[in-house]
Amino acid sequence: MSGTSQTDFDPEALLGYLKTHLPELASPVNAGDASITPISGGQSNPTYFVSVGDRQLVLRKAPNGELLPGAHRVDREYRIMDALSDSGVPVPDMVRQENDKSVLGASFYLMERLHGQVFHESTLPDHKPEARSAIYRHKAQVLANLHRVDVADKGLADYGRTGPFFSRQIHRWTKQWELSKTREIPEIDQLAQWLKDNDDGDETSTLVHGDYRIGNLMIHPSEPRIVGVLDWELSTLGHPLADLAHATAMWHITPEEYGGLMGADLKALGIPERQEFEDIYLEAAGFSNGLTTFHHVFALFRWAVIFQGIAKRAEEGNAASDNAATVGALAIALGRRGADMLSGDR
Repeated sequence: MSGTSQTDFDPEALLGYLKTHLPELASPVNAGDASITPISGGQSNPTYFVSVGDRQLVLRKAPNGELLPGAHRVDREYRIMDALSDSGVPVPDMVRQENDKSVLGASFYLMERLHGQVFHESTLPDHKPEARSAIYRHKAQVLANLHRVDVADKGLADYGRTGPFFSRQIHRWTKQWELSKTREIPEIDQLAQWLKDNDDGDETSTLVHGDYRIGNLMIHPSEPRIVGVLDWELSTLGHPLADLAHATAMWHITPEEYGGLMGADLKALGIPERQEFEDIYLEAAGFSNGLTTFHHVFALFRWAVIFQGIAKRAEEGNAASDNAATVGALAIALGRRGADMLSGDR
């Protein structure tokens, strides 16, 4: 079996599993017919391309060993992508889920491999302006499709908690900020308090992706459309405008900071302005109430805390020291950008 030197499981165990549970594969399946290739990137759940004969799959599994409660729930990822088949949200075809940890050392699932490109720069390099425009319109449409899914009809009514989503999120990210603080950033403290004081307890609830950005979308290799929405680790039931605000935060982040759009020549690029993107989404979703300062500030606050958490882990030796400095600067920059919004200086 080729390309198996970097797996955290026994490749022969996977081959035996495939023989038993996927009888539709070409028979006989021999080690020489299969290859396993790790997918590089920031995934917290180990992910591999698996080729058996002419069948191309993706294996995604939880890490081996003891895990924190609620972490690395690959079963949830499988569940939501399986439910979203034929929903207007492009997802891979799910093949099989396995919770028996004795097979590969942790729970895992298999899905059909999609073919396309993933870009971490929101400016979508190597695309023409008309293609960028079409991709961003499709991006807004797909998010609207997700938020219009009937959770009861899809068997997802228990996929998360209902109730005031922003209240829980503000509490969660404020606590995370306190745990990850390595320096004083008064603007983040200011945002946390302002959000708490201005939360209206809105209980609107839909499916939400939790990290809907260009870097988690696979683009068709030759057509200007999305073929797959990836990385559903943060998906739950929540407020749709939290998802939209997270998606539009890239208009408040520069290309140099995190592959954002702020300061880029959007007209020349063919990328819609933030308000235009929101309007496309609102029309497709059938919503009348759009984003407010509260939602934009929440998204920047959340991003700032996420970057500060990465900085803390880096400073503790879990990542390169230069990474700590870079993401630490991002936490400061986005905290200040959120504070500028509150002062009306946007």
